[in-house]
Order: sequence, then C-alpha cells, then structure tokens
Amino acid sequence: MTDYCDFATGNEIHGPYHDEEYGFPVRDESALFERLLLEINQAGLSWELILKKRSGFRDAYSEFDVDRVAAYGEDDRARLLADPGIIRNRLKVNAAIENARVIQAMRASHGGFAAWLEAHHPLHRADWVKLFRRTFRFTGGEITGEFLMSIGYLPSPHRFDCPVFAKILALKPPWAEVPGGFWD
Repeated sequence: MTDYCDFATGNEIHGPYHDEEYGFPVRDESALFERLLLEINQAGLSWELILKKRSGFRDAYSEFDVDRVAAYGEDDRARLLADPGIIRNRLKVNAAIENARVIQAMRASHGGFAAWLEAHHPLHRADWVKLFRRTFRFTGGEITGEFLMSIGYLPSPHRFDCPVFAKILALKPPWAEVPGGFWD
C-alpha cells in the first residue's frame, strides 16, 4: 500500500493539500466548516474528486460562510442539487445546511466551532465519533476521523520522516499537547 506522503508529494492535485493543509491546526470557522463539508461530500467517493471540485464547493456554498449557508432555503437546495460543480446528493446538501445551523448554535453554547472542539478535547477517536454523530448530520467514523486528522485534533497519518510532519508538530496541534501523546 502506498503511503499518502509518498503518493501526494509532487502530485498536482494531492500535493498542495498534503503539504499545506492536511493535519495543520485550524481554528477559523469558515475553514472548519469547509473541511467538514468536504469530508462529508467525500463519503463513497475519492478525495481527488473532492479536491478537483473544491472551487465549485466554495462557489456553491457561499465561500463556506456559515451564516449564509444556514439561511439557505428550498431555492438554494434546488440550486445545489442542480450544480454540476459539486456533489449533487440530497442527504449531503441537507447535511451542509443543517450543520451550518449547528455551528451557529455553537457560538451561543461555546463561543464557536473551534471553542466547541476545544471544550471536548482530548477525546479518543471512538468518543469523538459518538459526539459528532449526536451533534452533526452525516458524520460517521470515517468522516469524523478524517475531519479531526485534517484539522489537527487527531494525529494525521503523515510519516514521522515526512517534512510536513515536522512543520505540523512545530505548530503544536491539539493532539500533540496531550500529556504522554495521543495515538489511537
């Protein structure tokens, strides 16, 4: 099996994501929402397809502005389901809109999505999955795990000798701050 670090390095599609985003700590609400939305849309499909359609998602979902997406109505749902630049799946479209509303509510309950994540950290992967299933729509084990690895809450599968791993570690991602390490 080819390691993602080997496969992505120099790859036109995967390389920039591997080198500049995957596993790096994220706190910005729009960036967190984008990652969650992209991971949900990847379910059953290839990550390469999602990366190729990323700009289409950005355009279709109002630059991942949580408030704008949370306000989407039936006309917006119809527009999204007709948009060839994204994944046109009713369950995934509905999940994006509902999850934006959940993130809005996190502002009142926790101060925002990033603060909500911090309030629950550290959890082991299985506990994160349970929490995400109770909180968000269309989030199972794979989606939750990949989302949390992509934003630095669970260790990403970068090899220890991957130059990107050292960059991520220097930024002190949440998983690295757990006393004794966090590898499950």
